[in-house]
Amino acid sequence: MFPYADDNRDRLRRPVVTIVLIAINVVAFLYTVMLPTADRNFFVANWGVIPVRITQYAAFTRANPEITSPFIATLFTSMFLHGGWWHIIGNMLFLWVFGDNVEDRIGPFRFVIFYIACGLVGNVTHIVTNINSLAPSIGASGAIAGVLGGYIVLRPRGQVRNLILLGFIPIFVTLSAWIVIGYWFVLQAFNGVGSLGTNFRSGGSGDGVAYWAHIGGFLAGVVLIKLSTASTRPLAPYNYSPHRH
Repeated sequence: MFPYADDNRDRLRRPVVTIVLIAINVVAFLYTVMLPTADRNFFVANWGVIPVRITQYAAFTRANPEITSPFIATLFTSMFLHGGWWHIIGNMLFLWVFGDNVEDRIGPFRFVIFYIACGLVGNVTHIVTNINSLAPSIGASGAIAGVLGGYIVLRPRGQVRNLILLGFIPIFVTLSAWIVIGYWFVLQAFNGVGSLGTNFRSGGSGDGVAYWAHIGGFLAGVVLIKLSTASTRPLAPYNYSPHRH
């Protein structure tokens, strides 16, 4: 299921911050893909989140003296790095579909804080559940998962348009946000719980996906959106009738 658009009839402002965040991510990605392979791998290792840098600091530092970036900085920089075209396209599509409405509801400044905070919680959750991992974790997924958490609280019945592929047959269907995002979260939780044993034994999930960063970011988004909307404008009356296609 690939969400590609939603209804925006209650949105009042242009999503400037969402657009800027997408632009920063795209520019950072294009910079990394233009690097030679060895330089790109080192750049990702230096600026991605490597859990053993904090859980086994002394041993890692002795074995990898060339990794000199401040670990605290990587909690932020890793949010703007991506590992491939599908990684960046998928993340930015989710941010574009869901970020504008969350930004509109809480305002640009609060949205920046909200986005970064969700990303940080996602990274910390990844570290806690992957304490032996030597693999650098990169991507905006934790922050974007927080956006999904915020969206499902604000607009659980918002209409989301999705592409579903049955083999080579594309099917376009409009579903309520609670179904789309709820389905996504159930998948993350199922895979996250299933990966725990592998994470602690060998240092990472077998498929290389940071499920617990998604889970942590999502739950942070659910909590933080409630705090962020406590003193902001109420939502305009919303017409829940679906669009015709």
